[in-house]
Amino acid sequence: MYLPSTLKSLAVGLLAAVGANAAAGSLQQVSNFGSNPTNVKMYLYKSPVKVISNPPLIVAMHYCTGTAQAYFSGTQYANLADQYGFLVIYPNAPDSGGCWDVHTSATLTHNGGGDSLGIASMVRYAIANYGVDASRVFMTGTSSGAMMTNVLAGAYPDLFKAGAAFAGVPYGCFSGPDLWNSQCAQGSLVKTAQQWGDQVRSGYSGYTGARPKMQIWQGTLDTTLNYKNFAEGVKQWTNVFGYSTSPSSVQQNSPLSGWTRSTYGPNFQAISAANVDHNIPVQANDVLAWFGITGGGSPTTVTGPTTTTGPTSTTPTPTGSQQVHWGQCGGIGWTGPTVCQAPYACVAANAYYSQCL
Repeated sequence: MYLPSTLKSLAVGLLAAVGANAAAGSLQQVSNFGSNPTNVKMYLYKSPVKVISNPPLIVAMHYCTGTAQAYFSGTQYANLADQYGFLVIYPNAPDSGGCWDVHTSATLTHNGGGDSLGIASMVRYAIANYGVDASRVFMTGTSSGAMMTNVLAGAYPDLFKAGAAFAGVPYGCFSGPDLWNSQCAQGSLVKTAQQWGDQVRSGYSGYTGARPKMQIWQGTLDTTLNYKNFAEGVKQWTNVFGYSTSPSSVQQNSPLSGWTRSTYGPNFQAISAANVDHNIPVQANDVLAWFGITGGGSPTTVTGPTTTTGPTSTTPTPTGSQQVHWGQCGGIGWTGPTVCQAPYACVAANAYYSQCL
């Protein structure tokens, strides 16, 4: 398989960008989970600390050159699962270079095959066997994983409630005979909003149900998957949801200094990270709010009895000038409390996120 040199060097940078994980448990491989024509591997994180009744599910997908284990270790989703009681599936791409199939007609088509069908089978298995709430299934990923997030949004809108894609490209942008599409990667593939929207709708012909909310993130200095794709993604999802391509609101320095959050409607946000390259830091807490797992987001709020004692499923609220257990206490752009209530200490996961543990 041909893997561009720009992607071969991404592993170290992306691991640094997504940060370290402090999860209490480890990954469990699951086999025989259903139709899986390309042999995608399924790894499940089920917290030994806390799992709520009828838990939400996040499917977290790695980048090219990555693995399920690397994305588990390098992101905060499992750590946050210990806090909020949701489940996480980390699929592992079968390709030798660690990239996802986001180009074949099979993977771009509902129940058509490809890597996307294997991931869809994991979701269906989790709903049937782990008591997952089918109305609270979400997806996210970085780079190639972000591209797969877009693919799943188009091909399997019936399975997912919301998605968050970090440094990806629009659904169908890589469509073609080869795993790597230089025209798309270089930002040279330009279509009208209607054409991009029609491409999403073609993923599940005849589907008339709700579409998953989408959130796309990209750095302005991204040249691996050129920043021009950000504008194409805005065209695509505003058309799918029937929104104007002009945002209804714009927040500067959100969630970090120099980043701009444009909201086009309740179902679509696009966050542009100024002076950030392809190694965009994953904002897991923001993603959870977008999914509605934590307070302030929609479509859902996590409720229900817990199976073990532990922190509640609401967002921690600092008391005075000190942060509570599990709350954020530092990181680039953080302006809240930096001292934790006793006996907890402020532990840095990465440059962008520290937590009271």
